[in-house]
Amino acid sequence: MGSTVFGRGTARVRTAKVPLPREIWVLVAASFVIAIGFGIVAPALPAFATSFDVGVTASSAVISAFALMRLLFTPTAGSLVQRLGERPVYLVGLVVVAVSTGACAFAQSYWQLLVFRGLGGVGSTMFTISALALLVRMAPPGIRGRVTGLYASSFLLGNIAGPIVGGLLVGFGLRVPFLIYAAALLVAVAVVHTQLRHSTLAAPEGPDDRPTLRLRDAWEHRTYRAALASSFANGWAVFGVRVALVPLFVVDVLGSEPALAGVALSVFAAANAGALLFSGRVADARGRKPLAVAGLVLLGAGTAWLGFTTSTPLFLLACVVAGLGAGMLNPAQQASVADVIGSRGRGGPVLVGFQMASDVGGITGPLVAGFIADRVSYSAAFGLTGVIVLVAAAIWSRAPESLERPGVPAAPLVEPITGR
Repeated sequence: MGSTVFGRGTARVRTAKVPLPREIWVLVAASFVIAIGFGIVAPALPAFATSFDVGVTASSAVISAFALMRLLFTPTAGSLVQRLGERPVYLVGLVVVAVSTGACAFAQSYWQLLVFRGLGGVGSTMFTISALALLVRMAPPGIRGRVTGLYASSFLLGNIAGPIVGGLLVGFGLRVPFLIYAAALLVAVAVVHTQLRHSTLAAPEGPDDRPTLRLRDAWEHRTYRAALASSFANGWAVFGVRVALVPLFVVDVLGSEPALAGVALSVFAAANAGALLFSGRVADARGRKPLAVAGLVLLGAGTAWLGFTTSTPLFLLACVVAGLGAGMLNPAQQASVADVIGSRGRGGPVLVGFQMASDVGGITGPLVAGFIADRVSYSAAFGLTGVIVLVAAAIWSRAPESLERPGVPAAPLVEPITGR
């Protein structure tokens, strides 16, 4: 399979001369609304679950159910994108999350809340996979890093603002945040539908219009394998261990108030956002590989350092280092996956594999690291997490660059099995 099949024959255009398509701004705005709504329900969800007279474990299961359903439904979501197109699946996914979130507000038992929240995970993976597929197809090759960085920034800013708004709304009742989020999602559905309805750039394409890059073909490219490794490590460290262990570490090791955990998560998010301001453009100008390796090294070192800190200033500094690393990594790894697929290729299975790697890491990380922290120490748990991230950095260091630059052709999309 040659590289020209998937649209890799065009040299990179300088990002300053390539405007962002209007459709991408629509997706970025919708991403912010989705993220801020997710953050709105975050403070209310655990308390709402325990209001049904269940313990901490059962309350945590409501949160895990969302992630688990995302993981289980991801292959199906990828198939739907391949058959129906990105835009319809995106809109239906938003509607599913809106309806399930609204239903949570009317739950009369713990089990109803568990089921409704799990259904939200189904819709979440539908719009996540389809949004990534749309960005891959619509983003000009020369600004893929900038586009993925902008998209990630909008989601991150929503996650920062959401809990603040949600904390204020909880005062009006635990069911109110769910209703607000459901309404916001329906507004996002209306905006995306009207803005993209007549767009030729986002229009669904027939099944034979573009070739489909199979997962086993993408696997032959070392850059894609490196992206899978970094996606797994990022899910383990950022979406799993950071959220699960940092609040416990603050109380058990540092002996501080739980409020410090919130400060630490905000510091991480702020450093992440700061890195996203430049990392997308750097990935387009200098290549995906240097930024991915540097980001993984900082994320791994900062995460491992967390477990050995004994004072609040050093603890927060470690959060800054890890946050900068995560912000440098994400645009680079997502843009590299887009390079592998190409603007004229269908990449549903490839995106599914990339997303599932992150979800598996996010589910496995807290379980393994939590067990180690309980049986050995927090230092060992954070240290293991750092090692896993650094292993991903080592894998990336051996991967070819996927970005085409003037006079420097990128590596072939699919490398031969022999002689590698």
